[in-house]
Amino acid sequence: SKEEDIQTIIYYLIRTLNIKLGWIKDFDKLVVNYVSSFVSTVFMFDTFRSSSKLINTFTGHTSAVYSIDYSTLDDYQFICSGSSDKTVRVWDVDNNKQIQLFNGHSDYVYCVKFSSYHYRNHRQNVICSSSRDNTIRFWDFKHNEQLQIFNEHTDDVWGIEFSPFNGSRYLCSGSWDKTIRMGC
Repeated sequence: SKEEDIQTIIYYLIRTLNIKLGWIKDFDKLVVNYVSSFVSTVFMFDTFRSSSKLINTFTGHTSAVYSIDYSTLDDYQFICSGSSDKTVRVWDVDNNKQIQLFNGHSDYVYCVKFSSYHYRNHRQNVICSSSRDNTIRFWDFKHNEQLQIFNEHTDDVWGIEFSPFNGSRYLCSGSWDKTIRMGC
């Protein structure tokens, strides 16, 4: 089927080109971040049409983009990204513009995630980021403030993920210090 062919192509691209991706609203658009030392741009493609054309390009980072995430909050679409330029950026997808820039990390930002828990339970628009500076930070992008810093890891924090249980209340993190930590 056509969907299986597309899925096969996407899996191939992920394996061979080291692409990170996220699906956008109704599974008809694909956000693609080519992870390399010379790309500092996030692209959005229309994938399930015959043309598979480029829809948006989000620029602003001055170095490689390592991570992207997508969320819909109050019917608005947002993309956040983390980069080796030590910043976390947030874009309003509908208006194709950057709405927030956070520069509290002192080294590469490896991973970014929107927190559905904070939104559902506290009506906060929160992003979590992990970094080569050994920290995990929580940012409120509606009010432009850093909410929390976790310094539990003793080396680079490569990945973060919110739990699929308990309403995404728990955050798991993986680090170069050979530990996986879970907290709330």
